[in-house]
Formats: sequence, C-alpha cells, structure tokens
Amino acid sequence: MTSAVDAAALRLSLALSALTTLALLLVGLPVAHWLTTSRRRFKVLVEAMVALPLVLPPTVLGFYLILAFSPRSPLGRLFVALTGHTLAFSFEGLLLASMLYSLPFAVQPFSAALARVDRTLVEASYTLGESRLSTFRRVSLPLALPGVVAGAVLVFAHTLGEFGVVLMVGGNIPGATRTLSISIFDAVEQLDYGSAARTSLLLLAVSFSVLVLTYALQRRTLLGS
Repeated sequence: MTSAVDAAALRLSLALSALTTLALLLVGLPVAHWLTTSRRRFKVLVEAMVALPLVLPPTVLGFYLILAFSPRSPLGRLFVALTGHTLAFSFEGLLLASMLYSLPFAVQPFSAALARVDRTLVEASYTLGESRLSTFRRVSLPLALPGVVAGAVLVFAHTLGEFGVVLMVGGNIPGATRTLSISIFDAVEQLDYGSAARTSLLLLAVSFSVLVLTYALQRRTLLGS
C-alpha cells in the first residue's frame, strides 16, 4: 500500500477546477449582471434554475446529465461526430457537468457583488455616453471585483471536492476522469487509510483556506460599500 497522494488525480482535479472556474467567469458574470439589472417577470424562473444544483441531489443531476450526454441524445451524437468519442465518461463531460453543478456558487456571489455597486455611478457612466458593456467593464466590474474573486474561489474549491456528479458522469478512469475525491473513495475501499488521510488532509486545507479567503473578501466588500 502507498500513502502518497495520487499525483494524476491531483493534476486532473486542478485542471478541472481551473477550467470550470474560467468557464463560469465567462458565463456566470453575464448571467449575474442580467439577474441584477433585469425586470423581466420570468427572472424568478432563471434564478430558480441557477440555484437548482444547491438543492438537487447530485445523483439526480448526474442521471439527467448521463441521459443528455449519451450517444442517443442530440448533444451526444454531435459530440461523437466531432471528436470520435462519447461525451459521457470523458474529461469534456466532466467539465460541462462541473459547470452546471457549480453554477450557483459563481452566479450568486457575482450577483450579490454587482447589486452592491452604487447605481448612481452606473447612471453617471451612461450619462457620459458610455455603453452598457463599457460601463460594466470600467465601472461595475472593478467595484464588484472582491465579490467576483470570492465567487471564483468558491467555484474552484467546490469543483476540487466534487464526488457524486463526477462519479456518475465520468466514472473512475485513471488519468482521464479519476479526481481526488474518487481517489479517496478508492483508497478507503482498499483499506489504504494512509493515502486517504493524506488526500483528505489536502482537501481539508484547501477548503479551510478558501473559506478564510472568501470571508475576508466579503468583509472587505461590506466595509467598502
């Protein structure tokens, strides 16, 4: 038995977490901005859909994703035609699943930070002839940056510790879909408590550091508002 951390699983988990964070920055910020500024009646439905992974069991989400990623689905057929392999039980499938599962951890902090931006500053930017995109980039985003960073950090840590959705959508393929959380599960099943303890300690340290950083950023945002 070995007591070392699974290096391949660590690299894959870090890559998955980093790409999920980057993708949700690109997707989550526009969604959060729309939720903050929109007055559409159906906004509550979008808010509920974004928050759904918070209350939905990972097995339920994983099951529907497997159906959506299967070669019989339109998305699955298109992916097979483009890449030659299935979306389920692949790193690409893990990435899409992680984006959906971590979406509320990005959008909700982003929305809260953008909502605290002084509206008079935004209106002043419009008065000076700046477009909505330019105002968001030069006014809203810099002022909301601590909250945006907090959301990105939460997404990274949440993805790093994913288990249920990752196991159902990606399986346990070494070097392809085997993450740190699955590595811990395997180690415990094999009674390799040394390896499980080291990997668990690593995730514990990361999770604690993320919470400290998140609360510090939230405190800074509140003090600055």
